[in-house]
Amino acid sequence: MSDIFAMQRANGDWFALDHHGRLRVPLFHSSQDAMIARLHNFGLLVFKPVLLNARFLKEIAPLPGEDEVDFCMVEDPFASLNRGSTMGRTQLALLIHRPLPQGDRQATETWEDEGGTYAKCA
Repeated sequence: MSDIFAMQRANGDWFALDHHGRLRVPLFHSSQDAMIARLHNFGLLVFKPVLLNARFLKEIAPLPGEDEVDFCMVEDPFASLNRGSTMGRTQLALLIHRPLPQGDRQATETWEDEGGTYAKCA
């Protein structure tokens, strides 16, 4: 499975659309797709593509009084952000939590950022 990206503002806010009273976060297969969608949607200009990880699922939450958050995989960055395959939090978690390659420095840094700790051996 390839990487998945969502759009985030510098202050940490994630881009989401109101879709029939529910929040919908558009997801992209690549940062290039996200940038193309950004150019075609004025509301995305202050957002940048960010690679999703386990921390994203912890951070993304509906505001008080709003329903659960949905996710939408945007297949065509030139089309409407409302078009695409809708998925729930559980399905997205399965895509994000894939095994990371051994010895990959970026994978190690991500693991540490997500709260990974080392065993202390004597």
